[in-house]
Amino acid sequence: MPKGRLEAFTDGVFAIIITIMVLEMKVPHGADLAALAGTLPVFLSYVLSFAYVGIYWNNHHHLFQAVKQINGTVLWANLHLLFWLSLFPFVTGWMGENHSATLPVVLYGGVLIMAATAYFILVRVLLAGHGPETALAKAIGADFKGKISIVIYAVGLALSFVSTWLGVTLYTAVALLWLWPDRRIEKNLRPQPEP
Repeated sequence: MPKGRLEAFTDGVFAIIITIMVLEMKVPHGADLAALAGTLPVFLSYVLSFAYVGIYWNNHHHLFQAVKQINGTVLWANLHLLFWLSLFPFVTGWMGENHSATLPVVLYGGVLIMAATAYFILVRVLLAGHGPETALAKAIGADFKGKISIVIYAVGLALSFVSTWLGVTLYTAVALLWLWPDRRIEKNLRPQPEP
């Protein structure tokens, strides 16, 4: 089955998630810097989540450049990913509004772990449908970044019970890890020079 509708639907969900997140940010009551400073925790949690949504959108886009066909299992795996991403506005707002209290930071980390796991599952489902010798399989390789991200999220979530700042620092570290351009798919889809 063609992949175009899945990509279009997914792009729309990403756009809605970002829109909801920004609409959750309330305008400060006051026109001075002190009023603006009060919104800083909400703004910082928004920046982190916006970066994550951007990272997922970018990687999803690149991933589907190497995909030739999809099936019903791929559709469900993609919806599974979108479910966890759709919770970003809620956990982002809760963490920001509560100035990084323990439970909101733990729940934020839980959603990050589940989104990363869902993406990992989506990749595995796509690999199963494409075979080991395809450009997709070569591009994904051992997927070190995907696996280590889940581990770092788990450590960050556990450390959030000790210090929320340690948890948020590790969540931010994973975002920074993924902001570094990952050219695996582009490299494997580039036409190779003839000998």
